[in-house]
Amino acid sequence: MNAHHQEADLGTPAVTATLAEWVVNLQAPDIPAEVRREGLRTFVNWVGCAVGGAAHETAEHALKAFTPFSGSKTSTVLGRRERLDPAHAALMNGITSHVLDYDDTHLKTILHPAGPVASALLALAETRPVSGTDFLTALIAGVEAECRIANCVYPDHYDRGWHITGTAGVFGAAAAVGRMIGLDAQQMRWALGLAASQSSGLREMFGTMTKSFHPGIAARNGMMSALLAEAGFDSSERAIEAPRGFAQVMSDKQDWDEITEGLGTRWEAATNSYKPFACGIVIHPAIDGCIQLREEMGEAKVAQIASVRLRTHPLVLELTGRKSPKTELEGKFSVYHCASVALLHGDGAPTAFTDAIVNDPQVVALRGLIEAETNPDCHEASVDIEVTLRDGSTHAKHVERAIGSAEKPLTDAQLNTKFTDQAELVVGAETARALCDLCWSLEILSDAAEVARASTPEKG
Repeated sequence: MNAHHQEADLGTPAVTATLAEWVVNLQAPDIPAEVRREGLRTFVNWVGCAVGGAAHETAEHALKAFTPFSGSKTSTVLGRRERLDPAHAALMNGITSHVLDYDDTHLKTILHPAGPVASALLALAETRPVSGTDFLTALIAGVEAECRIANCVYPDHYDRGWHITGTAGVFGAAAAVGRMIGLDAQQMRWALGLAASQSSGLREMFGTMTKSFHPGIAARNGMMSALLAEAGFDSSERAIEAPRGFAQVMSDKQDWDEITEGLGTRWEAATNSYKPFACGIVIHPAIDGCIQLREEMGEAKVAQIASVRLRTHPLVLELTGRKSPKTELEGKFSVYHCASVALLHGDGAPTAFTDAIVNDPQVVALRGLIEAETNPDCHEASVDIEVTLRDGSTHAKHVERAIGSAEKPLTDAQLNTKFTDQAELVVGAETARALCDLCWSLEILSDAAEVARASTPEKG
């Protein structure tokens, strides 16, 4: 055993046990009002995204594969008429909530917290009824757990190529479901251990349908981890911190205090953010800046663009450097496409990421005029944009922080607009508005599963 493992074996704090005990003992009154409010905003945003993605071809392919193997069809696939067993419904809702890349983001780690957690909770709530208050408490507990675990290993874990939404998300789903069904501390330690053995997701899958599979499989696996633990299925009780546990196997960086310090006083769940644009979050400053430039220059001058220069943090091009995307999912990971469509159409919503738009000759032509270069001194949430017109005149824009960031969060009204704009295309305007209102009333519902049942599309 090397020195690193000897030290870890002898001196590593029992973070799995500490986190498990905190999740089990958490009660609704323990959560400050502002944290509960952010948890509610997280839920509203997640439902809108899950419904908005329900008609995507990725969902069609997944349902075709999963439906023959579904057990009792008790749980709703949000935004669709199909019902599946809880495990497959959790998997489907995790997929649809992420496929548009429009979901929530924990900015410190680029984790998308709600997909794994809410997908597992709501699917199971249709067979094991829970009040809206208890549902929200479990949701916040799961988000807190997964974000803290992500903090412990980020950025090394992410830089290696792990998709942190899948790898950390499974812990959040296990913790949330375990809290909702009343696991004791011993069972919760087992649930986290079972989750650790199912932690997966690779960044290689970005730009493909498999990226959205990650939060789906995290939701399903986390749910099953909690149910197995409830049934007495044991696991290591040091699954996060042990020398051959999650954090030391999957990362060279471990900050144990990120998991245990300030539990119940420092709330990662209160720092969640919500995307105004349906793509990788590191592109948002470029979209925001290009939309501002379009408004300032006027549409006529956009047609006179000779070149566009972007200066960004290196991570932006590492994640979104595709110069010639061919599909909508590839377009979501192309800063060139995003800048082009933002300048041409002022758009960063799901409508900017269709196969037709990605391959539109006008978009492609402007995309070819865009150059991007990295600047290590540029913050990953900032960008400098310079547009040169054919007459030689220039227009510049610096975006320090984009809309949707912690500094410029979406308002409740903007969340409502985002919700209805995407959901009404799938379930109809009346259902979308009613569903949005119902989500905001979660804490007064006697049965949280009302939200799932209310997401069925209008007839016709």
